[in-house]
Amino acid sequence: MCKDMFQNDIYITRGIKERLNSLHYLMLFKLIEEMEVEEKDRLQVFNIKATAGKRILVEVEHIQEVPEYRAVHKFYTDIPIEDIKVFVIDDGDHTTMLLPSEY
Repeated sequence: MCKDMFQNDIYITRGIKERLNSLHYLMLFKLIEEMEVEEKDRLQVFNIKATAGKRILVEVEHIQEVPEYRAVHKFYTDIPIEDIKVFVIDDGDHTTMLLPSEY
């Protein structure tokens, strides 16, 4: 029996651990889980942009290529986050979150 995409062992690279708080990367996995699509692409891409103010406004653009999907999520946080691009790849046996430079 084949496992569903993004339902297997999860790995977080050193680059992600150094640049994202665990709450932030857990939120990204939750966004993948909650996608309303017929099929999830093995590559999920997140473009994260933060705007400083009294609180930090974070905009997360979540995209996949096939089938085409794009969603933008916005939230406020007190936990600092920098602008970053994140890949989440499912190879059938593992799900890995990594920076593009680690690909």
